[in-house]
Amino acid sequence: MKLVISRKGFDSSSGGGASPVIRGVPHFLPIPVQGRSHTTYGDLGLGDMVEASTRGKFSQSSLCHCDPMFEKNRCAFGQSGAAQTHLARNGVQEESVFLFFGLYGEVGTRLYHHRIFGFLIVEEVVHLGRYPSTSQQPEGFTIRHPHTIGEWDANNTLYLGRGEVATLASDELRLTKKGSTASVWSVPPWLCKTGLTYHRDSTRWKGSTCLRTVGRGQEFVADISNLPEAHEWLAKMIDAISRDRDLEH
Repeated sequence: MKLVISRKGFDSSSGGGASPVIRGVPHFLPIPVQGRSHTTYGDLGLGDMVEASTRGKFSQSSLCHCDPMFEKNRCAFGQSGAAQTHLARNGVQEESVFLFFGLYGEVGTRLYHHRIFGFLIVEEVVHLGRYPSTSQQPEGFTIRHPHTIGEWDANNTLYLGRGEVATLASDELRLTKKGSTASVWSVPPWLCKTGLTYHRDSTRWKGSTCLRTVGRGQEFVADISNLPEAHEWLAKMIDAISRDRDLEH
């Protein structure tokens, strides 16, 4: 079984800031784009938020890359190019699990941290190809998925399955070590055993519970097959996301 820790949303390079935490609620801001999208921040109800977060650089009418996409306890996530090649080479397929994380910060501060904001348990992998069509829009999603729009790399792929997004910023879902910069994470000891793609350099690990993450990169993959403690940790993360939604609603 493959666990994918997947970086998504606003950061200093894409968007120019962080997704906001407002009164204890994390709000995921998809990255801005120029094309291959029919969705604006206004369509997602994020217009005022993105204007405030970027001081007007992006607005209600700015196009965004709404991916991963969550609706009715389902998730649709697209990938292509080198990032998709990385997923395929590392055996990411049905029954793999994505944990999506992003850069977050309290409004009005620059105290940023990384946190997990959603999950996807893969049930189906759809190869969309270079020229996807309207007919490949995943069922059950009211907003057109960006990976079904325009021209992509030949390995353009869609991952579908059960998924949810957190609605509370619980400490359980925080990755960044308290008192450290965003890229320094507190991690479970088993992760040092399995290793994580893009993090093979031993100098990035301090003991078995602290990891200095790479500056860029979208998907980091760990093989957690036959590792009960990893499955237990993953179940707790999924439960925390689902529980947060129940508490919020």
